[in-house]
Amino acid sequence: MISGTVIGLQARMGIILYPPHRSEVEIECVVDTGFEGFLTLPPAVVTDLDLPYVAPIDANLADNSRIVTNVHQGIVLWNGVQRVIPVLALGRRPLIGTALLEDYHLSVDFCEGGTVLVDEIL
Repeated sequence: MISGTVIGLQARMGIILYPPHRSEVEIECVVDTGFEGFLTLPPAVVTDLDLPYVAPIDANLADNSRIVTNVHQGIVLWNGVQRVIPVLALGRRPLIGTALLEDYHLSVDFCEGGTVLVDEIL
């Protein structure tokens, strides 16, 4: 089970990343059920962590505009298992998307300090 907290009506959870040639880093992310990808990190964070570049992609944003953004490879600890996932270098804050939540149950108590739980669907 993975847990987090609601802050300012945002479901937030820490995620552990394993950047190349560095020790693990925990980054606080907002759970965004409107984002169908795995993870976004601000471009400056991607650069700082030196995540390996994969390719550019066309991304469709919430306002239906399209932009080109870079995809990088990240290794995260998810429910006790290291997973290699695509990371988009995009936005101002780290976001966890529904691709990372696939096959998991998300429970959120939407009140300040509320509980965020992510648990594997059996």
